[in-house]
Amino acid sequence: MHVAYFPELTLLFAEINFPKDDNVEEAFIDLTWRPPHGESKDMKVPLVPDTTSLKKIGVNMHSSPTEAYQMEDQYNKWLSACLGYDVVLAYLGDNSRSVLMSTHQRSNQSQAQQGGWLSSITSKLPTSIGNIISGEADDKITFADCAPFLVVNETSLHDVSSRLPDGEEMDITKFRPNIIVSGAEFSWEEDYWSELQTSSDVKLHLVQNCVRCVSLNIDYSTGKPGQGESGKVLKKLQSDRRVDKGSKYSPVFGRYAFLGKGGEGKVMAVGDEVTITQRNAERTTFGESILCCDAVQTNVMQTGLVFLAMASRQHLSREDYIVFPLADSL
Repeated sequence: MHVAYFPELTLLFAEINFPKDDNVEEAFIDLTWRPPHGESKDMKVPLVPDTTSLKKIGVNMHSSPTEAYQMEDQYNKWLSACLGYDVVLAYLGDNSRSVLMSTHQRSNQSQAQQGGWLSSITSKLPTSIGNIISGEADDKITFADCAPFLVVNETSLHDVSSRLPDGEEMDITKFRPNIIVSGAEFSWEEDYWSELQTSSDVKLHLVQNCVRCVSLNIDYSTGKPGQGESGKVLKKLQSDRRVDKGSKYSPVFGRYAFLGKGGEGKVMAVGDEVTITQRNAERTTFGESILCCDAVQTNVMQTGLVFLAMASRQHLSREDYIVFPLADSL
């Protein structure tokens, strides 16, 4: 389910909770339903459930199908009661989805060995992380949209806010990033970023643009389309941000990214300094391979803060669960 079609999902919050000993078997996801009127409700879901007795079901997301496990009725009924129609909570487990867009670079230079990161906690989860986060010939992802990471430029966010009436600021969580870089000199310069490296020796390959939809117009406090100018953000960006020839009617904000090879176990943290190590000669075209320029850029961002998760919304940093409606309930 996507908020563009089911905006009420924005009223559902999720937070991962680990025990002090980081025992993943005892970890859980705390779901909170926060309607604009009425009391909030909470439910705990195991982060890594026992799938022995769970029913296997098919899930087709963006024409990239996979198998998943249907969670027990107690979870499905709770979510259905919150949303007002029947839904299923599905757990990915050891399964994964194929990446359908191109994630590979074309360059006159041979690429150096890539670095990467993976927190010690996340490495305990069952999904095959190495295939999911790095640029392999057979790229895999979880229930993330198109890639495991979405990198945005905070300076570009300020540009979006400038299009709103005085006193209003664009809510960054509507862009759903899990990495935010601050300190960039110009807005929209991320369109050309190809590779970033952090002070913790983490490399990220930025492979495609993230094209945007009507979800930008949703009011996260009501779970409905926004009113006033904040409900017209998509239209405002369409005036000058339809810059991807592969999706010419949709505005671009942010870049899909994959982790470089060979660095699993490294940790990237808020406050890491960021260096742009490669820039593309031109903007990428969605669905096509990336043409990377030969020149290597090494200008360090002035502040270069990196956020791994949006604490203000308590979004999950992984997407091993998905909620989808039963066909006969809508």
